[in-house]
Amino acid sequence: MPRAQSARVPRPVLIPLEDRAADNLRFIRETMERAEVFTAVPGWGGVAIGFTALLAAEIAARQPTPNRWLATWLVEAAVAVTLALLTATRKARAARLPLFSGPGRKFALSFAPPLAVGALLTVALVIAGQMAILPAVWLLLYGTAVVTGGAFSARIVPVMGLCFILLGSAALFSPASWSNAYLLLGFGGLQIFFGTLIARKHGG
Repeated sequence: MPRAQSARVPRPVLIPLEDRAADNLRFIRETMERAEVFTAVPGWGGVAIGFTALLAAEIAARQPTPNRWLATWLVEAAVAVTLALLTATRKARAARLPLFSGPGRKFALSFAPPLAVGALLTVALVIAGQMAILPAVWLLLYGTAVVTGGAFSARIVPVMGLCFILLGSAALFSPASWSNAYLLLGFGGLQIFFGTLIARKHGG
């Protein structure tokens, strides 16, 4: 009677050291990239800002003078900044993320300069009597701020900024009578649309 052949134990597959090192480095890099993303961009806060902009556009369209039109949008800007700060702070606390350190600080340092330039240009254009191009300037520089700040946030954020830049570019070469409509589409429509996407995909 033939002897039963002993079962062969499969030899372990050896993974080259270089491959293991590459996998470890890839894991570390991906972890660091996730840690460097600022996720406290407020989605529902952006939606709220969009609705206040819709209201501001309606009120501004009824103003009898350019100065009162400007005052309406400046009040809206103050409301928007307040809402953005409050909702970003709330979202950061809920996620236990630092708001102004690490990725948050990079986001803020990239986001703020275009807005500061926009404020300076607003004063200069009002003094020069060139208020007709203010909507284009606001949309372009806000879009630039969102793109530069969005480099440290979710991918959808810089896409939102590019849409604002495209809208501002169109406003720059459109009749002045369309200015309020462009602001409504940008700070109202785009803000609500992208705010909803951010809220649903990135936790509120």
